[in-house]
Amino acid sequence: MRRLPRNRWIWTSAAAGAGALTAGVLLQQRLRRQIADDPERAVLAEPPRGEVRSIVSADGTVLHAESFGPEGGLPIVLAHGWTESLQYWIYQIRDLSQRGFRVTAYDLRGHGDSQRAEDYSIERFGEDLEAVLTDVVPADRRAVVAGHSLGAMSIAAWAEHHDVERAVGAAALINTGVGDLIAEQLLVPVPAVAQAINRAVAVHGFLGSRAPLPRFSTPLSVGAIRYIAFGPAATAAQVAFFERMLIACPPDVRADVGIALSELELHHALPRLTVPTIVIVGDKDRLTPPGHGRRIAEELPDLVRLTVLPDTGHMAPLERHDAVSAALLELAETIDERAGVAAA
Repeated sequence: MRRLPRNRWIWTSAAAGAGALTAGVLLQQRLRRQIADDPERAVLAEPPRGEVRSIVSADGTVLHAESFGPEGGLPIVLAHGWTESLQYWIYQIRDLSQRGFRVTAYDLRGHGDSQRAEDYSIERFGEDLEAVLTDVVPADRRAVVAGHSLGAMSIAAWAEHHDVERAVGAAALINTGVGDLIAEQLLVPVPAVAQAINRAVAVHGFLGSRAPLPRFSTPLSVGAIRYIAFGPAATAAQVAFFERMLIACPPDVRADVGIALSELELHHALPRLTVPTIVIVGDKDRLTPPGHGRRIAEELPDLVRLTVLPDTGHMAPLERHDAVSAALLELAETIDERAGVAAA
């Protein structure tokens, strides 16, 4: 092979590097334009601020919560997912508080403005939900409780050890699973003979990774997040909105919770969730594929409906916010109807 003269090789390498840099700059500019031109950007840019509440969980961890809407409204409690914060529910907070409901969203332990903790076991997330319900649900009322991903797992963990119908009248489990998360997740596909390797890669390379994330958005990071967490209909601003929460989540919290998720098994708790429950899944969800939702639906004692949303990934409350808000409104109406029948 004929070798290039040294000066020509240097010039060629420099030109290639400059070309790659230019391409990167152009991709970054294109990404910024996509976000700026997205109509959802204006909606997501200014999350509403509610009445701040500091709630102490059973182990002393202080949780940050915010309540929206009139105090006398039917209570709705929202629990977000892994690496998110209470602002994740921005669409539902606005939709439902404007309809007169008393909406409370809280930051899970270690997330958002809630205190970091020593224990991130799923049982503790259930105790956190109990503390929130005790604080915000009046003794003579029952709430709609909705959870996304880890938030829905928290509902199952709470139901295992508490009197569900004391404080809750209906529930929504969204984009979630309550066991076998590694066995069915699709992010690291390998042959069946390598299942042990698959589990090790999923736990330590993904769920339990402590690697810091880039502190700013790039086309590569956005593309990875879109592939892993979203469906094809998600907008650029919605992906960027979640990315900011993901980046803000401390790496050690992300890892400790991820390892707890790898050990999750709560199918036995589902029969204790005895209130009307809607299960919502995305047909393109790679993190908790639809099979998880179908199994949950089969095990619930009072299933209202299993909803499979088309072209939707793991982020239904963002991607298909109208459908999620409508489901919560339906559950609130169910509580009112049952209360009316009981009073009669």
